[in-house]
Amino acid sequence: LVGGLSSTLICFSMACVLYSAALAFAGPSGARPYRAGVEMMAKSKSLPFLEAPPQLASQYAGDVGFDPLGFSKSGPQTLTWMREAELKHSRVCMLAVAGWLVVDLGIHFPGAQYEGLRALTAHNAMVESGNMWLLLIAVSILELAGGLALYEQANGSGRAAGDYKFDPLGYAQDEATLQELQLKEIKNGRLAMIAFSGIVTQAALSGRGLPYF
Repeated sequence: LVGGLSSTLICFSMACVLYSAALAFAGPSGARPYRAGVEMMAKSKSLPFLEAPPQLASQYAGDVGFDPLGFSKSGPQTLTWMREAELKHSRVCMLAVAGWLVVDLGIHFPGAQYEGLRALTAHNAMVESGNMWLLLIAVSILELAGGLALYEQANGSGRAAGDYKFDPLGYAQDEATLQELQLKEIKNGRLAMIAFSGIVTQAALSGRGLPYF
């Protein structure tokens, strides 16, 4: 009896092995083929563990799919406004970094009230001298022009974010050159925003001028 049972178990085991092997070489019955391009979304270039925001879709220069908080889901108008804000801060910080370093290198307005001035103390010096009003007026004019451009854009003018048609030297002669310059601008602008934060922080903490240590 034991011998017959053992033979039965051996035959059953061999049958299972052969059946499994047959299934391994057989194609899936009625299964739909897997299409990676359709069922898997592209990954973000900057954050490979997250999916790329479909709302961006590389429509802006410098887009690397960085939107961990999902701001791009707010709608096209909000996205355009955010791009406008990014470009504006980028341009301001590029000028600010250059201006900060120039002042700390000893180049400043003439007058006894500006002697020995450092960039960290320039604001108070401008206020005390009364010259801050001139800067305020200049900035107000620029802000008014920018506000009018945003108003027209919101009403369907077709204006691209950050586009003020400012190209006095004619650098953007064709579309390829324009895209290249836009990419350089946003990369340098992002770097300038980080750099300005670092320079101001280090200058305030050290209490010293260039090189701030």
